[in-house]
Amino acid sequence: MRQNYYKNSLAKRRAKVVRRIISCLKIMVAVSLMMAMSIVFIFGYDLLTQCDYFKGKSIIVGGTNRLSKNQIIKHAGIDPGMNIFSVNLFATRKRLLAHPWVEDAEVRRELPDGINIKIKEHKPLAIIDLGRKFLINDHGEIFKELAASDPCDLPIIIGLEFSDLDVSGKFGNISFNAVMDVLHLGREPGSIIPNRLLKIIRVDREIGITLYAFNGIKAIKLGYNNYPNKYERLKNVLFYMEKGHVFSDFDTIDLNNLDRIVVNPVRIESPAMDYKEA
Repeated sequence: MRQNYYKNSLAKRRAKVVRRIISCLKIMVAVSLMMAMSIVFIFGYDLLTQCDYFKGKSIIVGGTNRLSKNQIIKHAGIDPGMNIFSVNLFATRKRLLAHPWVEDAEVRRELPDGINIKIKEHKPLAIIDLGRKFLINDHGEIFKELAASDPCDLPIIIGLEFSDLDVSGKFGNISFNAVMDVLHLGREPGSIIPNRLLKIIRVDREIGITLYAFNGIKAIKLGYNNYPNKYERLKNVLFYMEKGHVFSDFDTIDLNNLDRIVVNPVRIESPAMDYKEA
């Protein structure tokens, strides 16, 4: 019995050693395969990124309006003749999005020798004066500080402060929403106050917003809410004045209460606008 016990124990130990050896061999084979695959991948990558067949000959840029094709290519960090597989698409898109005028960007390869870049530029809607002037887009987002080369023939929003921005850097209060409602109305075809004729939007948290339009000194008090109806009533008032009834021009029109519209005729000296640009 004892002899058989020793024989069984020895056989078990041998089997255990064999299993360990086999496991080690499997690990060594797996590691060797991984190393071989890595070498193949590295060699293949070097082959792709250094092959003249994939040398960039065509860089297509779409979606530009304010920016030029050369500006986009330069900001993307793509050199003419670069191998298209050496271009990091993610990093290139990230560089493009860092440009203040670029709202969105898409970068892709076009085999065998092309790079296709498509961008979406911010559309400036107005200038907001917070002590320093910034451009806002059609979503109401600040996208850059106003520079000398930027468009200056946009409506200027005054009366808001940096404290009106939330933690994400966006405006979300009633006053700013009212401003955006008016600006969007000004973009509609046939608007009685198109944005190109709107000079200043003055914000007052208590009484709402006042527009300075046309020659920049005519005040139109809108208050809050119901702007489509107020614009329609304003159209009727201006049409009535054009017909020469009573007076033909105005200093201020108060549309806060549509049941009691107040029109102040034009005077020689108008106190309507006391805002001065810095």
